[in-house]
Amino acid sequence: MHNWFECKISYERVNEDGFQKKVAEPYLVDALSFTEAEARIIEEMRPYISSEFMVLDIKRARYYETFLNETGDKYYKVKVMLTLPDEKTGTEKRSSVQILAQATSVLDAIGVIDNGMKGTLVDYEIAAITETPLMNVFPYHPKT
Repeated sequence: MHNWFECKISYERVNEDGFQKKVAEPYLVDALSFTEAEARIIEEMRPYISSEFMVLDIKRARYYETFLNETGDKYYKVKVMLTLPDEKTGTEKRSSVQILAQATSVLDAIGVIDNGMKGTLVDYEIAAITETPLMNVFPYHPKT
């Protein structure tokens, strides 16, 4: 189970015209706490940013599942309606969850979700897809 935190960092980047511009970009980090999320985003971003940078904001991101696809260059928040049996009443219950899909387009995101949900026995319906401003996602990988 992942604990996702959206971390927004601010730094100065050199544009194509040679001028520096201050930017704020969101990233998603898998961590156990806010403190660990801050430490992880600093560790992950340090090799890529030569100037000083600052963590502006950290907030919990509630994703039921993440389907990361290395060929995708965008991240989509997908609202999925699950149909689950209610064992107490014997009826079907619908609930919505948020899934993060890495894809190249909305159509590709639908394919990523369908492929990721292929092995489940749960009926689902994609209710909404929104492109997120996320620049990158850093899942937790234990160091060996």
